[in-house]
Amino acid sequence: MKAIWNGQVLAESEDTLVVENNHYFPAESINSEFFKASDTHTNCPWKGVASYYTVEVNGESNKDAAWFYPSASDLAKNIESYVAFWKGVEVVK
Repeated sequence: MKAIWNGQVLAESEDTLVVENNHYFPAESINSEFFKASDTHTNCPWKGVASYYTVEVNGESNKDAAWFYPSASDLAKNIESYVAFWKGVEVVK
């Protein structure tokens, strides 16, 4: 699977995990040069507190376009630190 935005591959992995129709990419599969930590956090009742990244490619920013669970709940430990995408980031085979 590949996550693509603004013509760049943000992440690529054969080992994504699908939860609630979102592909979660292993942390080591993201191209960290395109990711900037965000102060945004949200709470999922069963996964825990999510942290976000703003994606920056070719001088353009996509605020909070990627999220992950740095300390996932026991029910979601399998996706802890994995990264998922939204806000126009295309996830394709």
